[in-house]
Amino acid sequence: MTASDKSASDKYRERHQSKPYSRRRAAARAAWLQGSLSLLVSLFFVLPLLFMLLGAFKQQREVFLGSFIPEQWVWGNFLEAWNGAPFGRYFFNSLLVSIIVTVSVVLTSSLAAFAFSRMQFFGKGLLFILALGPLMIPGDVLLIPNFITIRQFGWQNSYPALIVPFLASAFGIFLLRQAFLKTSQELEDASRIDGATPLQFLFRILMPVNAPALSALSVLTFLGIWNALVWPYIAISKDEFRTVQVGLASFTNLEGSNVPVVLAATTLVILPVMVVYIFAQKWFIDSAASSGLKG
Repeated sequence: MTASDKSASDKYRERHQSKPYSRRRAAARAAWLQGSLSLLVSLFFVLPLLFMLLGAFKQQREVFLGSFIPEQWVWGNFLEAWNGAPFGRYFFNSLLVSIIVTVSVVLTSSLAAFAFSRMQFFGKGLLFILALGPLMIPGDVLLIPNFITIRQFGWQNSYPALIVPFLASAFGIFLLRQAFLKTSQELEDASRIDGATPLQFLFRILMPVNAPALSALSVLTFLGIWNALVWPYIAISKDEFRTVQVGLASFTNLEGSNVPVVLAATTLVILPVMVVYIFAQKWFIDSAASSGLKG
């Protein structure tokens, strides 16, 4: 073998040996860029929450001075905020309405999704399209018709006004139908052989198997009702039926000049939401994987 042949073979070997190293460097660079971008996006969302939390412990003058960390931690802002309005009643109303609506949405969505995914009947496709119709209509368009309806029923300033219009969910039907469609047909066949009725198959097999989707729907529904402001503000005018978001808006109008106390009240209101979200992240991921939804 000549010197030129050795040189060419050495170059070929070096070029191919360097490719895995180059790929590793490119992968490490991509991972670093992705991590940096994720950190920046996280800071973009976390900083306002951190400012609100720290501001709730500040004195009035510190808020306008622009200091980030409180010079003196004022825990009394939370007590003043809690006593400044009947937040105990507001929390009870929101919790009651959110739980009832969540249970109803999960139940009605499961029954409808079971019919649309596992049963055969005339006009199923058309009925499914009609069921998804509310997803295509902005919620603001339905405010006036819903208000006229509850006023005709005499439900204004009552719990039914906050509960009845939201007992079913088109999104819940769609989400659970996608999950139920992916459940193996063999499970249904085996349950029929064992003599199970369709409802027994739904409640004992289909729903437990699709627990991630049911959990995600429950959390989304609960948070949506808890954070609702426009509809409770329209339907309720009496203080005894106000939800926590309407109560916070009213409290902000009264105590708007006392910024630390307002921030303390806001922290109290969103604290349950943050706790639920932290513990529910895995359910959202599992639900998206099991239902085939892309985000």
